[in-house]
Amino acid sequence: MNEILYYNLKDAPTLAPSLVTQLCREMGRRIVGGYYDEGALIEDEGTLSSRFSVSKSVVREAVKLLVGKGLLEVRRGIGTKVRSRSHWALLDDDVLAWHLAAEPKPATLRQLMDMRRIIEPKAAALAARCGTDEQLAAIKAAQDKMDQEQRSSEHFAVADALFHQAILRATNNEFLLALEGVIFSALLGSIRLTNADPEQNRKSLPFHRDLLAAILARDASAAEQAMERHLIDTSERLSALVPGFGGAAK
Repeated sequence: MNEILYYNLKDAPTLAPSLVTQLCREMGRRIVGGYYDEGALIEDEGTLSSRFSVSKSVVREAVKLLVGKGLLEVRRGIGTKVRSRSHWALLDDDVLAWHLAAEPKPATLRQLMDMRRIIEPKAAALAARCGTDEQLAAIKAAQDKMDQEQRSSEHFAVADALFHQAILRATNNEFLLALEGVIFSALLGSIRLTNADPEQNRKSLPFHRDLLAAILARDASAAEQAMERHLIDTSERLSALVPGFGGAAK
């Protein structure tokens, strides 16, 4: 479900994807999820064609898409091999979404949380300083939605993601907004663990309310500190839930 939420939040096309896109996504999920090891050869065109009941041309086009995302490489006379993660386009929307379809890995969760802690506190400060009244109203609307949906894990996750998206948009910085996929992936990946019990939604709301109050007061320093406290709490809860995460702030 988190993968679907990611695509919805990113306003992905609502029409049914083509066979090529469907196959690309299925193979991408398997690569990111570790079904294929890095450096391993995947099946040949004929085998993939039979397995997924598509033509070889569909397989060929799907492989091209995955090559473009850095997940595969084709070597003439050898076959198609999974590339190491260092070559993957990790900020690609599909690759971020496919991580949500895979079993959470402590190292990936930790690195995504590191990205949030680098980006979001300063983004909150910028939102307080630079956001328009309309943009700040959008942040408040998302917070109100979180209050309303705190008994539903899925609906709360959507409202939570919209809250953080609204803060990024209120920075009026195009380069920060381009990183919203990282925030969505990190948030959705962590909230399915930290907020599996709706009771946890209630416990996280005060952090969001403090953050909203600071932004509405246009207090950049307080907004930055409130976001940092929120992310420290998230890190600590993940550290308690995920062996090997080790992401709690010191």
